[in-house]
Amino acid sequence: MAYSEGWVTERARDGYQHGRASFGVRPERSALLVIDMQDEFTRPGWSPYWVPAATRMAPRLRQLVETCRAASVPVIWTIFDDTHLGLDRPHALQYLPHSDTGWCRPGPAKVWGPMGYRADEALIRKPSYGAFYDTPLDTMLRNLGRDTVIVTGTLTNYCCGTTARQAYERGYKVVVGSDVTATDDESRQEPELAVLRKGFALVLSAEEITHQLIGHASGTRNRANVT
Repeated sequence: MAYSEGWVTERARDGYQHGRASFGVRPERSALLVIDMQDEFTRPGWSPYWVPAATRMAPRLRQLVETCRAASVPVIWTIFDDTHLGLDRPHALQYLPHSDTGWCRPGPAKVWGPMGYRADEALIRKPSYGAFYDTPLDTMLRNLGRDTVIVTGTLTNYCCGTTARQAYERGYKVVVGSDVTATDDESRQEPELAVLRKGFALVLSAEEITHQLIGHASGTRNRANVT
C-alpha cells in the first residue's frame, strides 16, 4: 500500500491536535510535580523573568494542589536555583541567548507564597531545566511507589516540557496540565502542548485531572466498603 503525502500529513496533524495517551490517572500511582512556581516567575513585577500567565493560572494550580493533598497524591515542588555555585549547571548554558539582564535575586529562591507550599512536602532545588537532571527526583518517586507524574508549573516549553520528556525516557506515565502550565510567550503554549500530546504525555486540563483523581479515589473507597 502506498501512503500519500496528504494522508500522512493529516495523520500527523491529528496526533498533534487530538492525540490522547491510553492510560488513566490513578491517585495511588501518581505524584504532582509543581515546577518552579517561585518568586522570579510568578510574583507580579518582582523580576525581569516574571511570567504573567503563570501568575494568572496560579489559583487554578493551587486548587489542584489541594485536590492532590486530599487524594493522598504526593506533591513535589521544584525551584530553579543557584545550586553548588552554579558548577552543576550544563556548561553550554553560558553560551545561550537566555536574556541575561544582570538582575540578581535578593536572597534565597523561594516558592511564591500564595502557592501554599508546606514544609512537610518535598522541595527540590534543581540546577537546570528538567527536574530529573542531577537531582534525587527519580529515587524519590520510586521510593514513593509512583509510576505516574503530573507535570504543572512554568515554563511550559522549558522546565515543564523538559521534565515531561525526562520522565517519559525513564519509563514514567506522564500527564501534563494544559491550563496549569504557563510560558512567557503565550503563543508558545499550544505548540509545546501539541508535541507533548503526540509523543510524550497525556495532556489534560486541571478539571480533567481532578475528575480522574476523584473518580478513581471514589471507586477505590466503594470497593473497600463492599468488601
